[in-house]
Amino acid sequence: MNKLVAPSIFAADFYDMKRALKIIEKSRVDMIHYDVMDNHFVPNISFGKKFIEDITRRTLIPANVHLMIELDNIEKLKDFAKLPVSNITLHLESSTKKLLKYIEYIKKNGKTAGISIKPDTPVERLKLYLDSIQLILVMSVEPGFSGQKFLKKSISKIKRLKSFIGDRNIIIQVDGGIDRENYMNILESGADFLVIGSCFFSDKNPSEWVKKIHSF
Repeated sequence: MNKLVAPSIFAADFYDMKRALKIIEKSRVDMIHYDVMDNHFVPNISFGKKFIEDITRRTLIPANVHLMIELDNIEKLKDFAKLPVSNITLHLESSTKKLLKYIEYIKKNGKTAGISIKPDTPVERLKLYLDSIQLILVMSVEPGFSGQKFLKKSISKIKRLKSFIGDRNIIIQVDGGIDRENYMNILESGADFLVIGSCFFSDKNPSEWVKKIHSF
């Protein structure tokens, strides 16, 4: 499998989103990652449905939506499932009782479904969902804020997850603290898909970095 890259648009300069999109498109990334936060599941607020609609209308790059929200009912999911996005990823910790139902709803609406796990959540808790999802997002920082340092314990977690998945066709995505110094180690541990935040937009040559990841 070719390695994939998605910049996290939450780390972009919201005042100059047009410039951020130009950087993203020039870099030939695979997707754009959208972190939706509600100030309940994580202690921060990002953006909602309209922001994603506005960006997806202005680019052909597929959208990967990461919902960091409390999912106590399906109504919160419906608006996002109607968006022209490729993937919706839910947090395992946000709704364990109804998660399978929500995953099936996402897939019925023509998107791939993913599950994200926080740094302290064991990979074994994913067992029930492995035959229903197409992506697992390993958070390598505590979710909610951009610019945090990569948690080194995530490397062993990615390796365990790779073994735990077995021969299932599930993409391992990693998000949090990825930079020029650690990305090779993360890929070597078994990651398929890197989400890069503040380091992507501050990099002097993100196109060259993306090319290196693609050629890994």
